[in-house]
Amino acid sequence: MRVIVTGGDGYLGWPQAMYLSKRGYEVCVVDNFSRRLWDLEGGTESLIPIASLHDRVAAWRETTGKSIQIAVGDLTDFPFISGVVRDFKPDAIVHYGEQRSAPFSMIDRRHSVLTQVNNIVGTLNIVYAIREHVPECHLVKLGTMGEYGTPNIDIEEGFIEITHNGRTDTLPFPKQPGSFYHLSKVHDSHNIQFACKIWGIRSTDLNQGVVYGIETDETMLDERLATRFDYDGIWGTVLNRFCIEAAIGHPLTVHGKGGQTRGYLNIRDTMRCIEIAIEKPAKPGEYRVFNQFTEQFSVAQLADLIQAAAKHKGRTVAIQHIADPRVEAEVHYYNARHTKLIDLGLKPRLLSDTLIDSVLDKVEHYKHRVKKDRIEALVNWRNTSNAIGYGTMSAKVEGEAEPEPKPKARISRAR
Repeated sequence: MRVIVTGGDGYLGWPQAMYLSKRGYEVCVVDNFSRRLWDLEGGTESLIPIASLHDRVAAWRETTGKSIQIAVGDLTDFPFISGVVRDFKPDAIVHYGEQRSAPFSMIDRRHSVLTQVNNIVGTLNIVYAIREHVPECHLVKLGTMGEYGTPNIDIEEGFIEITHNGRTDTLPFPKQPGSFYHLSKVHDSHNIQFACKIWGIRSTDLNQGVVYGIETDETMLDERLATRFDYDGIWGTVLNRFCIEAAIGHPLTVHGKGGQTRGYLNIRDTMRCIEIAIEKPAKPGEYRVFNQFTEQFSVAQLADLIQAAAKHKGRTVAIQHIADPRVEAEVHYYNARHTKLIDLGLKPRLLSDTLIDSVLDKVEHYKHRVKKDRIEALVNWRNTSNAIGYGTMSAKVEGEAEPEPKPKARISRAR
């Protein structure tokens, strides 16, 4: 099968491209390197050094003898992505190519607009490209469990049966997104569901939990194949932040009461979930939703796990509760169903002491690269403008001039 991986230079996109390539898929990576630009503008960077995409692809070919194609361009540019889809003719598109940080989307008005334009327009362009060129193509879109929020009822997988005034229907599960980023993902879901309904395209929406882990079988083949490890207040996950704080002897900073509970999964399970979705696609006209996570933890529980793991390695690390920069319930009910992928063959890898130890060892090796002033929460949801070094983002907003036309897509093999 032929698969396009959008956002294929990112934390999950790059390992996914290698994972599929190794298993015989013909892969084309699409990216515009905006994630690397945002690091430069915000003074953040991956703890683990990462090679350029072209060097990664060259290393992959040298190591495995397999090729990955590259298409460089912006998904909000329809002639570009339409040309890639027309020329490559994918059987599936794995859509990672979105701005994926809630804090980034809450920096100020400009970043909210950038996030929603990038994510909603980019996804809608992909949908139109599928409709025009490859109507049988299966869209596998990475959503987020954050679309649901934290309702005081069990979270179903995408849909819920409701009885109202004596009548019953199955409807999309109510959405309570917690940031402008999460709102963009909700808009994506609605647009894709509508496209499936009116055009008969097929899509799987994977509402993913928080991903942890650094290594896959593929990234371990060569240091040039490594993927990102983000820990800062814009891009990092809470688990990554705790690992960094433990390594440098800083208290583990728990936001508020620490009862915020979410779903988590191993990076290797993410790779497998995508493969399952591709192998067993949605039917024509079907919009299906899988909740993609394997375990649930509160922030306080994760802090306890990291504190215990650090103690096992001879480090005494305190836990410190600080003000929560987000507007959210700090203690709440959370129980989400996640059975569909398991029913299709996923065998979960659970968060274990061994895995935490391996991550802590990796962090220890690179802790000299930690930027201590970037660890803390850099964005407060209550502010409409957070001055943290992101001042020159380029988002098309009302009143700005139209950009110059961009060249049409060209797919090339990296040399």
